[in-house]
Amino acid sequence: MIRFGLCCIFKEYPIKFRQTTARYLSQFSRKEQREKLSVLCLTNAKNLMGALQFCHQNRIGSFRINSQILPLKTHPDTGYDIADLPGSDHIIDTFKGCGIFSRTHNIRTTFHPDQFIVLSSPTSGVVERSIADLEYQAQVAQWVNADVINIHGGGVYGDKLSALKRLERTIAALSEPVRKRLTLENDDKSYSPADLLPLCLRMGIPLVYDVHHHRCLNDGLSIEEATLGSTKTWDREPVFHISSPKNGWGASDIRKHHDYIDVKDLPESWLSMDITVEVEAKAKELAILKLMQELNMN
Repeated sequence: MIRFGLCCIFKEYPIKFRQTTARYLSQFSRKEQREKLSVLCLTNAKNLMGALQFCHQNRIGSFRINSQILPLKTHPDTGYDIADLPGSDHIIDTFKGCGIFSRTHNIRTTFHPDQFIVLSSPTSGVVERSIADLEYQAQVAQWVNADVINIHGGGVYGDKLSALKRLERTIAALSEPVRKRLTLENDDKSYSPADLLPLCLRMGIPLVYDVHHHRCLNDGLSIEEATLGSTKTWDREPVFHISSPKNGWGASDIRKHHDYIDVKDLPESWLSMDITVEVEAKAKELAILKLMQELNMN
């Protein structure tokens, strides 16, 4: 049976995850910065519990955690170790409470770092910063019981084969907490399922299959072939992504996401599978609830 996943934020439900900027914090002393960051982190931990409770109440089986759940965690100027924040033990315990809740109610949690996380970059500084961010998200993932940290392959840099080799070398050197949660996702411009499946199978890295991206960047594989191929990379419940084009499949730009999901865009073969399907629609929880209603899953 499909478990649908809500991605990061809400459209109408009154839960918001708080952020800040390095520029704003720069006007304060380091002590004051840590005090403000502590408040934000604790607030976000409490709001994560609220998000999980909403999912449980509405039979939504998965929640993607905002990659800035600990704001500016790895920023070069305002970054911090969680232990350096006032009340850090309470913050960590609150996140761990989210993990207990998610395990108790069978709600899966995942991460999808921002697009600046690029492990295939030829620039060492970019890779180092990307790894630092993955390490932070793996730390939170351990607290909240998240089993997926999903990234894209990155750029091609004029030589896709070389970029894939760099990606493979970097993945091989990752720490175990990151490595065991890392997944790769096909995108709509550079890396199709056919590009990533060999690497995923070779390295034991699951492929998160995004069917919308595949429809934008066709590689000769059918949806059924890509679905089957991706499931073979998983040692746990597979994660897939679904979205619909904003202006329909006949539009000049089919990459932009619609507010809702056209139920016809959900592959029929998925309906009989035990999978997590993260719904990437701008109407967020409204889109999931509407889709579940159309599928008689409410």
